Amino acid sequence: KNALRIEVNGSLGSLSFDFEAMNELWFHDHTIDSAEQGFRRILVTEPDHPYAGAWWPPGHGLGYEHTFVHETKDFLEAIAAGTDPAPSFEDGLRVQRVLAAVEQSAAEGSRFTTVEDS
Repeated sequence: KNALRIEVNGSLGSLSFDFEAMNELWFHDHTIDSAEQGFRRILVTEPDHPYAGAWWPPGHGLGYEHTFVHETKDFLEAIAAGTDPAPSFEDGLRVQRVLAAVEQSAAEGSRFTTVEDS
């Protein structure tokens, strides 16, 4: 129905995200022993997640709209502290370069594509 899925694979690991399960991130660490390898689920509604304390008890889902609350909180706290907000415009540019490499890879038969440096 809304399976906006993305999986990113690299030499050190992989990440997988599905919009229908937006409180979950799947992580695979390629650096550990092969007997221990496999995707593991990271659930953002657990108490250890940096934003969980601002919401309801663990296990209750967060929605798309909560992302904007988190972004605003981080932005305002950076301004109040006199520090540069994170992510920065440079971080955003790096993300755009990764996305451009993904598009290029898809257009060229899913071949390995190097991300342009800044």
